[in-house]
Amino acid sequence: MKRLFTSTLLILFFCYFRLAAQTPAQTVVLKKLLQTKLDSLQKANGFPGATFAAVLPNGEKIAIATGIADSLEHTPMDPNSRMLSGSNGKTLFAASAMVLSEQGLFGLDDKIEKFIGHETWFDRLPNARNITMRMLLNHTSGIEEYLEQGDFMQRLKSNPSHRWEPVELLAYVFDREPLFEAGTKFNYADANYILFGYIVEKISGDKMYDLIATHVIAPYALSATEPSEKRKYNNLAVGYVRSGGPFPVEGAMVRNGELILNPQFEWAGGGFISSASDLALWAKAYYEFKALSPDTREQMRKGVTANTGKNHQYGLAMQIRPGGEAGVSYGHSGWFPGYVTDAAYFPDLDLAVAIQFNTDNFHLLKRSTEAYLLDMAKTVATMRK
Repeated sequence: MKRLFTSTLLILFFCYFRLAAQTPAQTVVLKKLLQTKLDSLQKANGFPGATFAAVLPNGEKIAIATGIADSLEHTPMDPNSRMLSGSNGKTLFAASAMVLSEQGLFGLDDKIEKFIGHETWFDRLPNARNITMRMLLNHTSGIEEYLEQGDFMQRLKSNPSHRWEPVELLAYVFDREPLFEAGTKFNYADANYILFGYIVEKISGDKMYDLIATHVIAPYALSATEPSEKRKYNNLAVGYVRSGGPFPVEGAMVRNGELILNPQFEWAGGGFISSASDLALWAKAYYEFKALSPDTREQMRKGVTANTGKNHQYGLAMQIRPGGEAGVSYGHSGWFPGYVTDAAYFPDLDLAVAIQFNTDNFHLLKRSTEAYLLDMAKTVATMRK
């Protein structure tokens, strides 16, 4: 789905961001407008709760929340509430790995057989001998998703605390026919990132989470961002899972203070809990990632045609989405049972925004997370009416 701005609102949008730096008083007014908007959306649509954050062109940050974080305890959602951020976490894995690429550990167009071709199971991967590191990062490998293959869901249900090894997950795509010839089409699949993370750990000798802590979390002070590899977290909003979804869970994702299944299996496919504030900060930082050269950043923004939305492209762990006259946005959405996330940076406006919901029921949300981000951005624009 795509919601387009009117020309009038776009003019207002540009005026707002091109005028002098925002004053503290203006920011207070803007925060109230955004709060009113988010509250209105929650009441009209009936989703449990949400958090939203923005990083303005002058560096000021706004963080707000609406609704509830826990329906049983009647706990209100707080701007600092944390949620599982799903596939948005791919951005952290890709960023830290690309630092190693610049250090000469691997090249984007290196074939993966160079690194793991000796593994006994290697040729059981679809397109094994033709896949490059770039193809894993932009989902053009031809490998399908592992999540709904074989007995994965049954095992997840029967042993929700099980800790999954990467090869154990990859085994679900062994011996399957490729979806297409490597490098020719796009198919979004966490399996690509599980394989990518496995390779990077093998050739670096480091754990991906340690690399991310060093190159991303510490430098950008993402204090609310933490690997999702256990079942208990501080300040975690209760997520509410829609019925009829692919996972063998329904209703509240948190019971008796812990997640009803171990999110550790997601790993390089996402693998983080975060806050909207951290997500907005990182959306801008990822686009401008100072640890990489301009040439490498440009490579990461080079997209292939994606089927995630109208005129969408996908770079290296980066959704590239058109915003009309507002310009192209760069970011990533995310889903984990009970939670949905989206974060994006608009370079033409120097605006970063992020939103999280503690439900994955799109009948309640009624539209895409991208549409919510654009609607909240529109509210920013109306301040200059």
